[in-house]
Amino acid sequence: MTKPFSPIDLHAHSTASDGSLSPLELVQRAAKRGLHTLALTDHDTTAGIAEAQAGALQQNTPLQLIAGVEISVTWNNQTLHIVGLNIDPEHTELQAGLQQIRAERELRAHKMAEKLEKTGLKDVYQSVKAFAGGGLISRTHFAHYLVEQGRASHVRKVFQRYLVAGKPGYVGAQWATLEETLHWIKQAGGIAVIAHPARYKITRTRLKKLLDAFKALGGQGLEVVSGSHSLDDNFQMAQLAQYYDLLASMGSDYHGAAHFWLELGVLPALPAGCRGVWEAWS
Repeated sequence: MTKPFSPIDLHAHSTASDGSLSPLELVQRAAKRGLHTLALTDHDTTAGIAEAQAGALQQNTPLQLIAGVEISVTWNNQTLHIVGLNIDPEHTELQAGLQQIRAERELRAHKMAEKLEKTGLKDVYQSVKAFAGGGLISRTHFAHYLVEQGRASHVRKVFQRYLVAGKPGYVGAQWATLEETLHWIKQAGGIAVIAHPARYKITRTRLKKLLDAFKALGGQGLEVVSGSHSLDDNFQMAQLAQYYDLLASMGSDYHGAAHFWLELGVLPALPAGCRGVWEAWS
């Protein structure tokens, strides 16, 4: 069965956060797979964008690299991810906000390591930091470490057994507010998009409350097509995007080979009636 393909992928990660490919390797893979537009949206950092932009210019086929970021947000005690697309990655206010979030990530990493050591593991923080290459530490780095330790066969099972609420390695965090996140993205000249909305464990009523708040604060986009969405999810999100007059984004949320169920460009087309977010910067 032929997999769907889109030459536009606006959600991908590199080793600047929790992806397994360097920014250069990521754009090389994107070009090889036939993409013409790729957004680098690392978690809470823009550290890989310069390398990715330079790499995109070196490819034999035209590849537009969109500067992006995926920001961790706490909204009504719910963790969300907001993607900023077509941002100025050097914007001072955005960078100051991202630095605050990374400090919270570092604190969470230490707490997670302490909890996991109670399960019999040793020197967890230093081991996980090595997986992260000394940079930003995410739950994905903990997952890779736990796979290496034989606690699960792959990262998806690690999350289920250790890293979600109620499990031995879970630690909550207080991220940026929705209001300040949208402000940072707007000030940096970007478009704010709610990432993989169908993935959040919230009711449709609560999702609509989120969209009401997002729209009221100037949010402009919804990730209608996502690598973690089903086809039914895509169509439901398309209906919401049209109802709220939001631009539609699409992205695989690619992290690398360990997340074998996600691949660059393996995405169906936007459902009919949606306006692509790229129309805003064309």
